[in-house]
Amino acid sequence: MPELVTSMKKAVVLLSGGLDSATVLAIARAAGYTCHALSVRYGQRHAAELVAARRIAEALGAAEHRVFAIDLSVFGGSALTDATMTVPQQPNEGIPVTYVPARNTVFLSVALAWAESLGARDIFIGVNAVDYSGYPDCRQEFVVAFESLANLATKAGIEGDRFRVHAPLIELDKAEIIRRGVVLQVDYALTVSCYVANDSGHACGRCDACRFRAEGFRNAGIADPTLYVQRV
Repeated sequence: MPELVTSMKKAVVLLSGGLDSATVLAIARAAGYTCHALSVRYGQRHAAELVAARRIAEALGAAEHRVFAIDLSVFGGSALTDATMTVPQQPNEGIPVTYVPARNTVFLSVALAWAESLGARDIFIGVNAVDYSGYPDCRQEFVVAFESLANLATKAGIEGDRFRVHAPLIELDKAEIIRRGVVLQVDYALTVSCYVANDSGHACGRCDACRFRAEGFRNAGIADPTLYVQRV
């Protein structure tokens, strides 16, 4: 992946409202980018994360924050978009039912469209392949492949004005991510990571996202500011 370059260039930053994406927004800002934050309302059950995304964008000084709506729940296939499916509360083997088919491909495609319209050539995404649920679209191979696609599929790309897809957390564990965010003054109390967070943003304390988050704070030696319905 290309190295981050300090500049005042524009960047589109995918912002879910969770711990990872908030850290990525702070990283992009610290690298000198004017950040345009993009969240996606995709039919997720945990819509409290979108409220969190708005708070984070404001707190971290995003130039603007937009929410793009596309209803992936019409296709089903994921416990995050289908209320009839149960979000697992114990670790599972293989790719869990919380995987949303092609989600990051869709998100990056929307980010790419906005970036080209803005004249931005940098896109940031908070995927991580260390403390994660095994989703195929969170791996470095995917990020590299999408960057190649971006430069084949756009007017800017074929004219030589190349896009870069940054995944600065890809090889960090949760504790490393949290420590980095604290240095960058990320207020993690603003974030919501839980797959079934209630409307107030309280976390279940049992899903994969809650487990990885809680373990990250413990391993980092930093107090966990998360509001849990049930403590992990």
